Amino acid sequence: MTSLSYTLTDSATMLRRNLRHALRYPAMTVSVIASPVFILLLFVYVLGGAMAASATGHPDRSAYLAYIAPGVLLMTIASGIVPTAVAVCTDMSTGIIARFRTMAISRASVLTGHVLGSVIQTFITAALVLAVTVALGFRPSASAAGWLAAAGLGVLVAFAMTWLGVALGLVSKTPEGASNIGLPFTLVLPFLSSAFVPIGSLPAGVRWIAQNQPFTPFIDTFRGLLAGTPIGHRGLVAVIWCAVIAGGSYLWSKSLYNREPAN
Repeated sequence: MTSLSYTLTDSATMLRRNLRHALRYPAMTVSVIASPVFILLLFVYVLGGAMAASATGHPDRSAYLAYIAPGVLLMTIASGIVPTAVAVCTDMSTGIIARFRTMAISRASVLTGHVLGSVIQTFITAALVLAVTVALGFRPSASAAGWLAAAGLGVLVAFAMTWLGVALGLVSKTPEGASNIGLPFTLVLPFLSSAFVPIGSLPAGVRWIAQNQPFTPFIDTFRGLLAGTPIGHRGLVAVIWCAVIAGGSYLWSKSLYNREPAN
């Protein structure tokens, strides 16, 4: 077998390991699903009238649901950072990585297994949240091509955010710390974006943050694809942000992982 074949085989083994861990300890997955569903219900049924008037111009909860559902779905995808960071930090702090390093397995397969497992879990979670939005009345009007493009964007965002989760897990000292270090990317930045109201209605300082961070183009592009409306240059901006986050996080993760002591 070639070195590439060994890497692929070992990565598949690590992927199975991480998926089995997720099945045995479902609490983290449940919490990742519960948070966006709670936010969706809160903003649609408690704050929906006032928020709808700001976002759509009239107090129509169904129209507001169509506006915020793409943002909530992107928040769900970004929430994959948390279980990834916790799982990676747990591996690093329990000594299992030192054991892996004494075995004849590809070094790259350990992190690759975490990334692939997290992306799969993230999409299962996002599908469940999408089902909730549909049950509440969300009716996307995207074409087949629009759905494919939206799914492709979701994969890119999940991949980028998962590598960021790996880096945050490697830099965290404890699993508890890893569970909190991703909050800026799962709550703060999504709330300071176009997820819940148009950025034109935000105060000047907050508007500048919304215009110059990745979640606004992610959400605007996703919303446009699901609604079947033009996305302009926002799709390209979203892809560039994904490439920057994924590439930077991969290099950061590789540096941190290779710097760990071998014993």
